[in-house]
Amino acid sequence: MVNNNLPETAKVWVYQSTRKFTLPEAVIIKQQLNNFVEQWASHKVGVAGWGELVQNRFIILMADEDHVKLGGCSIDSSVRFIKKLEQDFETRFFDRWNIAYLKGGEVCSSNRDELCKLIESGEINDETVVFNNLVQTKEQLLNNWQIPYKDSWLKSIAATNTSFTSIL
Repeated sequence: MVNNNLPETAKVWVYQSTRKFTLPEAVIIKQQLNNFVEQWASHKVGVAGWGELVQNRFIILMADEDHVKLGGCSIDSSVRFIKKLEQDFETRFFDRWNIAYLKGGEVCSSNRDELCKLIESGEINDETVVFNNLVQTKEQLLNNWQIPYKDSWLKSIAATNTSFTSIL
C-alpha cells in the first residue's frame, strides 16, 4: 500500500469516502491527487509529499516535515483539495462517524445509526477489522490503521458508556 521513500515519522492524513469510487472515477482521482502532490508547497518550498487512493475509498496524504514544516496555508490547500473532490464526486470525506470495516475481505462502511445496530447484532464483533483513520504518522498507518474492533477507539468508547448510542 505505502511504497514511498518518506520516513516513518512522515505526517499522515486519511480521508475516507462515504462510498466506494468506480474505476473511471478512481483514475481521475488518482491523476488529480498526483497533480496536487506535485504542486503542494509550504512557504514556497515544495512539500516532500505522497498521496494515494487506497481501495477506491481512502485518500491518504503524507508529508515529510523533516524536509519542510507544513504551515497553515499548505494544510489548508490540502483540505480545499479534498473538499473539491467531495463536490466533484458527490461524496463526503469529513464524516468522522462514517466507520469502515472489513466484511468478507471487502471494505464496507456504515453511518452512526447503522454502526450501533451492527455492534448490537454482533455483525461487528471484537475480531472485525476496522479502519483507524486517526493515525498520524506513516509508522502508525503501516501498523495501526487496520485493527481489530476490540483494539479500536470505538470499542473503548462503547465500553465506557452504558448506552453507546448516547455518545453518537
